[in-house]
Amino acid sequence: MTKKIFRSIFIVALVVLLASIGIVTSFIYSYFNTSQVNQLKAELSLVADTVNEVGVEYFENFNSTVFRFTVVDVDGTVLYDTQANTNEMENHAEREEIMEAFNDGAGSSARNSYTLMKKTFYEAVLLENGDVLRISVSQLTVGALILSMLPAILPIILVSAVVAIILSHTMAKKITEPLMQLDLEHPSKNNTYEELTPILTKVHKQHKQIKSQMETLRRKSDEFEQIISSMNEGLILLDEHGMILSMNAAAKKIFSVKKDVNGSDFLLVDRTSKMSKAIWSALDGKRSEYAEERNGNEYQFTINSIESGGKILGAVILVFDITDRAFAERNRQEFTANVTHELKTPLQSIIGSAELLENGLVKPEDTGRFIANIRKEATRLVNLINDIIRLSQLDENHEPTTETVNLIDVAKEVVEILTVVAAKRNIELCIEGEPCTIYGVRRYIYEIMYNLCDNAIRYNVDDGKVTISIGKEAGRVVISVSDTGIGIAPEHQNRIFERFYRVDKSHSKATGGTGLGLSIVKHAVQHHNGKITLDSEFGKGTKIKITF
Repeated sequence: MTKKIFRSIFIVALVVLLASIGIVTSFIYSYFNTSQVNQLKAELSLVADTVNEVGVEYFENFNSTVFRFTVVDVDGTVLYDTQANTNEMENHAEREEIMEAFNDGAGSSARNSYTLMKKTFYEAVLLENGDVLRISVSQLTVGALILSMLPAILPIILVSAVVAIILSHTMAKKITEPLMQLDLEHPSKNNTYEELTPILTKVHKQHKQIKSQMETLRRKSDEFEQIISSMNEGLILLDEHGMILSMNAAAKKIFSVKKDVNGSDFLLVDRTSKMSKAIWSALDGKRSEYAEERNGNEYQFTINSIESGGKILGAVILVFDITDRAFAERNRQEFTANVTHELKTPLQSIIGSAELLENGLVKPEDTGRFIANIRKEATRLVNLINDIIRLSQLDENHEPTTETVNLIDVAKEVVEILTVVAAKRNIELCIEGEPCTIYGVRRYIYEIMYNLCDNAIRYNVDDGKVTISIGKEAGRVVISVSDTGIGIAPEHQNRIFERFYRVDKSHSKATGGTGLGLSIVKHAVQHHNGKITLDSEFGKGTKIKITF
């Protein structure tokens, strides 16, 4: 802007200077032309009067270096000329001033010589003897005059140009300086040209509007960042070229990203063919969804396109952790299969024994054995159904009655019931520790102790020992059940609390267990927000500790 103002002021100053010189020169030249013509006329009048009295002999003693006189007769022949040989001069009958003089008594004309850059003025008058007396004088043309004045004009133009440059630069700086100092952050506080007031007022309004919009956008951006950062689901936003716009913390964890990848190609984060096809399908406007296992967890990937105004602007990737759902589904399928199998086995035994008795195929002395088998399998079936019902109740997470439970009393009740079973194999049951109480569901506490002791007896050795210990550790109530039984191999220890999972199916069948006891224990402990720890060595025994 400063350069434009400087250039404009300089050009205007230069044009004004040159125009002034031209106008002044033209005015002076015109003034001197008029003066020259008037002088010619006056001189011609004086000389004509003298010639009329004396004749052309007057010019014999005439000496003038300024004016030139010529006498022409009626037929245009030059009779006399003060500066040229008349014999060499052409006929003047067609000259404008001569013709006017013969016709009107006086004539005037002016002719330019472009080769000599001169202009000649002519004045003619008719003499008394019928001849025409003409006076003429030559002077420089405007162009020649200017050329002759150049040595004087050029320094003036040069000095004027320098002055114009200095003044133009100073004026441009003064004009633009207030503009350069404008405070656009506070337009209403500027004290500058009043012509800028409407613009500054509009800028002020727009500034307030932009500031309000920026605050709204910043607030929404912060809200968006807080929402996506607190999401458990992975969220990734991509542009139309597959470049990452945003990636929340959950997504970084799932894809094992440890640095900022915004602006990078998503292929640098995940190169799997499934993901690549799903992204390009979404950028074509198609929804994609698939499940995949990563880092030991099951994830569902949903990829959708982002559209606005009928144009696809990018894609969004949502990643859901469906590990629990997949695990629950597998457990449900396994539970259904196991329940079917566990129910079918005793029923088939009951039906087989009943058919043999019905058809009279059993010897009288064996009848009692088959009836005892039917009772045993029926009892096993009832126990299984009861365990399934208890697990179902625990899964429903309904709130049973809670109370203060004395753990020593519950332990004594369990020992009393299981004493007969333990005595069959000469297994010793004992209780150790101090009286402790917790606030919980008595029935669930009983189920925990009963199932742990029942398992300890079933998988113990003859003449073994089962110990129930009750006490406190670091201010927390602890129940532990230890045995001197067969122990659990390390490869099975992580799965023994699963439903129907058995370390040794043949041994479990012999002991008559349902495979649901430890699963009931796990759910009952979870209901009380407790923690289970297992310490077992194969062939030496097992200790299970519950911390409340």
